[in-house]
Amino acid sequence: MAAPDISVRAVRTELPGPPVGNAALARRFGMGEAWQSWVDTFVGTANRHYAVDLETGEVRCTLADLGARVGAEALAAAGVEPGEVDLIVLGTASPDELMPATVNVIADRIGVDGVPSFQLQSGCTGAVQALMVAQQALLAGTARTALVLGGDVSYKHLDPTADISGALPAQLVNLVLFGDGMGAAVLSAGAEPGGVLLRRLLLRLSGLGRPPGQTVAWYGASRRADGPAASEDYKAIEDSVPDMAAETMHELLGQVNWKADDLAYLLPPQLSGRMTARIVERMAVTGPQELSCVGEIGNNGNGLLFFQLERLLERIAPGERALAVAIEASKWIRGGLALERV
Repeated sequence: MAAPDISVRAVRTELPGPPVGNAALARRFGMGEAWQSWVDTFVGTANRHYAVDLETGEVRCTLADLGARVGAEALAAAGVEPGEVDLIVLGTASPDELMPATVNVIADRIGVDGVPSFQLQSGCTGAVQALMVAQQALLAGTARTALVLGGDVSYKHLDPTADISGALPAQLVNLVLFGDGMGAAVLSAGAEPGGVLLRRLLLRLSGLGRPPGQTVAWYGASRRADGPAASEDYKAIEDSVPDMAAETMHELLGQVNWKADDLAYLLPPQLSGRMTARIVERMAVTGPQELSCVGEIGNNGNGLLFFQLERLLERIAPGERALAVAIEASKWIRGGLALERV
């Protein structure tokens, strides 16, 4: 007996505040033209969006604020009322508080209640993890309609008044890579007319015996911060992520019995503009159209996959296929999904 179809009915995204370009970032933190040139050339990310005003330090919005807005927009786009949602899931590395879970605050604000809720703490594959939780519930028949959210706000690790003139490269990389943003998708069991079907979802922990590529600390009141809040082994990421992305792509293609030539669109991992170009080169597929956005909006973690999916749903035609890959460096997780409009 064939597994039931799962439809991606709508995807919506939200960015807080105006774009912050590299020149503005350099001016705000007192960095010179050489630093800005390094960002432009070696990082390749032109803009990012922050939930905090860099000039005043005023917080514009929280993760829950973004989630409530984008969740309501996704439901409206899918023609789904809050009372029709059977499951809500959030993937994030930066919840607003340890408790209450941000997913439950979002649910309350958009009028979802009486259903299972899950909040998954993870980096860039948290969106895939959230989609997998929804997928399993829909396949099992315990839910008919799921609202899946993913996003991050990094402003809690950003001090607009900090003197970073002596900062280490690993800390400077985090400053220019990351921004804030969020996305939401509505998934339903069954094939919707004109809908995009989620054909396969892959998730693999691949960090056995490997040190973390990224660390984000969470200090409680009784623990003193004895190091940077966030650090990144960018060299390890440069060396490992392209190969992991290619491995994930081929494994996923094998699972759905597709060839790379069958793909109309490729949604590659989004770390930075320059890094994404290296990843796509290593994946070595020339037919599909690449859907990337990190160079324009910055790396907003679990939100990025939704920004790519939103673009995909606007473009993909009947009969076309797409494959998305996400790689998380914190403890090395590979994820991806195969989609088709039938």
